[in-house]
Amino acid sequence: MFLLLLILRAGAFEPAEVGRPQRILSPEEAQNKALDRYKQVQQIGPERLVSGSDDFTLFLWNPESDKKHIARMTGHQQLVNDVKFSPDSRLIASASFDKSIKIWDGGHVQAVYQIAWSADSRLLVSGSADSTLKVWNLKTKKLHLDLPGHGDEVFAVDWSPDSQRVVSGGRDKVLKIWRY
Repeated sequence: MFLLLLILRAGAFEPAEVGRPQRILSPEEAQNKALDRYKQVQQIGPERLVSGSDDFTLFLWNPESDKKHIARMTGHQQLVNDVKFSPDSRLIASASFDKSIKIWDGGHVQAVYQIAWSADSRLLVSGSADSTLKVWNLKTKKLHLDLPGHGDEVFAVDWSPDSQRVVSGGRDKVLKIWRY
């Protein structure tokens, strides 16, 4: 995941603490803090890589386990010069000779098995082979909430009638109830 690269780049520095007073760490403290941050991020999921190409496309990769790309993103009209994940790894920005910058919502990185609308039609939940649920805000047309936690593919999702909870079931033989 991109967060691993961000952690390696930032080391012991926590971007969320910008603007807050920070104590100067000794080299040993900084090394331990950086290592702790790295270990925490490794727990989240596999490392992801995005590449831009001179065929006007972007490719999303899982370099730890696959030699083939897991997603192909099209939309630019000329060569892609640069691609970057957002610091929270939810979005990808790409720049091109076509004089445009595109923002890509990564969404799921594997097959999506099921979706369900909230009772008020404001939210949509999706379950995927990537072992996550994602809640989408239809007003903003963006990812609202990422729900990792299953140990394997998520086959079933649904909302409670009051739209306060989401239920999911997966190949890991676990039924989860998520309070929204």
